[in-house]
Amino acid sequence: MFKRRAEPQETPPAQEAHCPLCGRVLGNVNIDRHHLVPKSFKGKEQFPIHKICHRKIHSALTERELLQHYHTWDALRGHADIRGFIDWVAKKPPGFYARTATSNRKKFR
Repeated sequence: MFKRRAEPQETPPAQEAHCPLCGRVLGNVNIDRHHLVPKSFKGKEQFPIHKICHRKIHSALTERELLQHYHTWDALRGHADIRGFIDWVAKKPPGFYARTATSNRKKFR
């Protein structure tokens, strides 16, 4: 009798990590780490995030604003400037990066 050879089992694809700000796949290039509570205020927990998303957060908000009002992902996504950015960057590939300008509101404080 012939022994039937076992069919190779398909392994499910590994769960891809997503950016907690924009929701796009993180990929493996242009990745930073963000502290929801800024390090300057003793924040310890870090999260992987696209570099462009990280730059946008810090170009739009001060460390104190991050501490007082925007220390959750939902709060960050609710900020008008960041919401517009997320809508724009959603169409870009995971490794996309472009310089982020500091907002005028933040420059003149």
